Order: sequence, then structure tokens, then C-alpha cells
Amino acid sequence: MIELLVFDVDGCLTDGGIMYGNSDAEEFKTFNVKDGFGIVSWIKLGRKTAIITGRSSYVVSKRAKELGIHHLYQDVKDKKMVLEEILKKEGLRLDQVAAIGDDLNDLSLLRSVGLSFCPKDAMPLVQKEVDVILSKEGGRAVVREMIDMVVEKENLSEAFVNLWL
Repeated sequence: MIELLVFDVDGCLTDGGIMYGNSDAEEFKTFNVKDGFGIVSWIKLGRKTAIITGRSSYVVSKRAKELGIHHLYQDVKDKKMVLEEILKKEGLRLDQVAAIGDDLNDLSLLRSVGLSFCPKDAMPLVQKEVDVILSKEGGRAVVREMIDMVVEKENLSEAFVNLWL
């Protein structure tokens, strides 16, 4: 049973683009509200979430807080090691994790989890390694597509819909 969803940011929760403003502190990212709705719904089902990303950004912290993400780790070099820390905290196993990533720094984590996903525009080597290549590109509700697949696989579709009725 999948209990924890792990998300990469750039290329998954966003399209990978980064815009800078006039000051060094200004950074802009675009998040998809459908992804956010899926994440909030997953949390309402009593399940856990984590963002593990290689960059650090105030915008990501703000989005994670807004959605109620349980674990946020930024500026991470070894994503699998961070995941193992989360699993110890939560009392979970790798086979209870589904994760999404799009580039080489996600590979060790994706190879280790129970169910791995990537956007259709992920790097070719990542596409060869994951369980599911999703039909959407990063930042285009690909995380929602992932969540919907996990919900279906876990026979949670009725509960998922009933959250909002």
C-alpha cells in the first residue's frame, strides 16, 4: 500500500523554467493548481507527502506550506538518503512510496521506491528506469496524473471523490 508520495519540483511540479526578477531574491515559478488539488486530496485521505528537490527556493517553501506538504527538503544532493530519513521518521518502507522525478539526480530515489513515475518530457535515461511514463509534461498537471493513478491502484477512487462531495 502506497502511504507516501514524493515529488521533485523543477520539471515535475513546475515546467522546469525559472524566472528571475530585478533583485537577487526574486525568483518565479509556475505551479499547476490541479497538482495542488490532488496533493491536498491525498493528504485529506490521511496519507503523507514530501518534496525533495536539488534547488532551494522561497517560492517552493511557500507552495509546500500552502499545500500542507509534510516533509520539505531543499538543496539536496542525495535524494535517496533524505528519503530514508523520512521513512525512519514515518515508520514506512520503500515499497510504500511512490515518487516522481525527471532527471539524473532523481534516479537513485526512483530506482528504490515501490512505484516510480516521470513526466513524458523527462530525460531519456530516467524514462528507461521508471515504472510509469506519464502522458503529461512537467508543470502541466503531471503530478495530478500520478496521484490519480496511485489512487486508482490503491482502490481509493470513491474515497478520493467523496472528499469533495
